[in-house]
Amino acid sequence: MRKSIFIIAMVFFTSTALAVEIKNADLAGSWYPASKEALQKMLRGYLDAANPDKVEGDIFAIISPHAGYQFSGPVAAYGYKLAGKQDVKTVIVIGFNHRRFYDGIAVYTKGLWRTPLGDVKIDEETAGAIDDADTRIKSEPSLFEEENSVEMQIPFIQMVFKDARIVPIAFGTQDYGDAETLARVLADVLKNRKGYLIVASTDLSHYHPYAEANSIDKHIMSLLEKGRAKDLYDEAKIGLSELCGIMPVTATLLAAEKLKFDKVKILKYANSGDTTGDKAKVVGYLSACIYKQGGEGAVAGVAEKKESRMLNDAERKRLLQIARESITSYVRDGKKKSFSEKDPVLNMNMGAFVTLHENGELRGCIGNMVGQGPLHKTVADMAIEAATGDPRFPVLSAKEIDRVDIEISVLSPLKRVSSYKDVNIPGDGVLIRKGFASGVYLPQ
Repeated sequence: MRKSIFIIAMVFFTSTALAVEIKNADLAGSWYPASKEALQKMLRGYLDAANPDKVEGDIFAIISPHAGYQFSGPVAAYGYKLAGKQDVKTVIVIGFNHRRFYDGIAVYTKGLWRTPLGDVKIDEETAGAIDDADTRIKSEPSLFEEENSVEMQIPFIQMVFKDARIVPIAFGTQDYGDAETLARVLADVLKNRKGYLIVASTDLSHYHPYAEANSIDKHIMSLLEKGRAKDLYDEAKIGLSELCGIMPVTATLLAAEKLKFDKVKILKYANSGDTTGDKAKVVGYLSACIYKQGGEGAVAGVAEKKESRMLNDAERKRLLQIARESITSYVRDGKKKSFSEKDPVLNMNMGAFVTLHENGELRGCIGNMVGQGPLHKTVADMAIEAATGDPRFPVLSAKEIDRVDIEISVLSPLKRVSSYKDVNIPGDGVLIRKGFASGVYLPQ
């Protein structure tokens, strides 16, 4: 494995708070942990363990499950980890209502959502454009209450797309005409835009024995890979397939077709029998992506092509500036500062950890072992998380400013080794993985 790079400097900042109007999460404490620390640990574990195949092209959408995280989280992580390599500013989450009839399509148009991970903003401009586009689409906040198909996607979005805003959408009926309507609207709204991602929320077969569920879901995946939206819808309506989110999936496939995203790739399939061991009556879970080959946003491991290049002094200095300015802006103003870097090395897809020390003692450490976006953005995000989001420590106070320094570990792409003898400690960063469990050694 390649040695990582270390950078140390002082950082100065103050703290402040923002008053906001919030829609609170309904399912925290039941479907997923109510504790920020426990939820971060759970999701980070799933994301670290996921190993999706690379996709050479622009990702339009992912299909993601919405059961409790202990059941579906390891599968959902595959789609989010892959899509996280793109620069996503807006995530449109398409779900439905399991419990309430509503004649039409609901969109959540204003305000903020809160989960244990914090607040995420509604992209009010995009939501408003969707709301205004057709009379079948209306602002109806009540359709999102106690609804897992949308809410279970939000913490994953917060973990992977730190600065993204969301547009929650929920179908109230299962009418093919509504799927066509939303597909047309999405295609019109998004046709000249970049930096968005659609998440279509669905589980697969429900409560069959393990082998039977695998057989049913295999057929669903076959239709899905062929992009056959109408066939999927027709079979779901007569019970031959059991996509509970048939409307989100159908609408997403139809919108993708209009925008020329013609490839579907299955990233991961499993069912609750695989995640819990109980195979008597299982629920199927799928992670998939819809994309087109080529394009500016190709997800292809850019860093690996320049693996031999090291950071120079100017690049190290710039990363320190980014870390310092990110923490200052976030803690002082409650805002995440955006950066635009021309240096190709700072735009490489590389992992990084940011570690804080106070008087020689650890004060916070957060990072991504595997690159999930441009290096400069990862450093900015991890600097904020190390200062405010490490569950082992309280948020850094203004009184500690002069006693805190920063260490940045920039990690080269992962390289599999056959023996511990190939690893140098200290010196090499190491990721050890077995099943859904993993452990990390930083280069120090």
